[in-house]
Amino acid sequence: MMMTEKILMRKNTARRFFRWLKILLIIYCGTGILLFMLQDKFLLHPVSVPANQQYKFSQPFEEINIPVNKNENLNIVHFFSGKPQPKGAVIYFHGNMNNISHYAGSAIYFTRNGYDVWMPDYPGYGKTTGKFSEKKLYDEALQVYKLVNTKYSKDSIVIYGRSLGSGIAAQLAMMKDCHRLILETPYYSIPSLLGHYAPIYPVSYMSHFKLPTGTYLNNVSAPVLIFHGTKDEVIPYSNATGLKDFLKTGDEFITIPGGRHNDLGNFKIFQQKLDSILN
Repeated sequence: MMMTEKILMRKNTARRFFRWLKILLIIYCGTGILLFMLQDKFLLHPVSVPANQQYKFSQPFEEINIPVNKNENLNIVHFFSGKPQPKGAVIYFHGNMNNISHYAGSAIYFTRNGYDVWMPDYPGYGKTTGKFSEKKLYDEALQVYKLVNTKYSKDSIVIYGRSLGSGIAAQLAMMKDCHRLILETPYYSIPSLLGHYAPIYPVSYMSHFKLPTGTYLNNVSAPVLIFHGTKDEVIPYSNATGLKDFLKTGDEFITIPGGRHNDLGNFKIFQQKLDSILN
């Protein structure tokens, strides 16, 4: 009788174990499917703007619209330095939020130093239309560069990438010559960033976007300057420090103690370093 009871207890324990294992697998797979399907909503937060809406910025600017095809438009805002002879141009690839309106205030860091700023919106952001894809980001970045290069020599063009824009900027700087590449709050790659938030999933296979900033940096010949804060709550400092492995002699990684994802412009070290580089 005792032996029978022990066998029954073992069987019940095994059943309970496999029942819980089944539940955990369902939760794991279900969450993974949601992550795969909804990752674009987690990563991208665009705000579109009607084509006829007038932007209002504190600095002098013009809008430029490039027809990508009969159904798609690339919108760029060109902020003027106000100098008769600008030192050059900054091509500014912004982050994942809102549209150009959210980032226009950053143009002052460059215009006050004599640089014009060319800021494109991504597909679905602002007045830029079309389907968002990694290839389209690269293709449209190249279009912006070619347009800017008709007005400014390549050795007077600064390519700037902030947050999401850092991978785009690094890829463009790998493809085209420029005076300097500057990255603010960059990531190592999108899969590595997703891996920080979902470490138990094979994010390298699940990620819709790669944007391997580190791989691109390894092939950038221009000087590179990186800013990142130690308290970044969106792109962890530890994720960005992996980029140090791809920096050349003379490149710089500026750590901003206490800096968060959206406040680096409040730190003197950020403003002073930008001013010294641009001057």
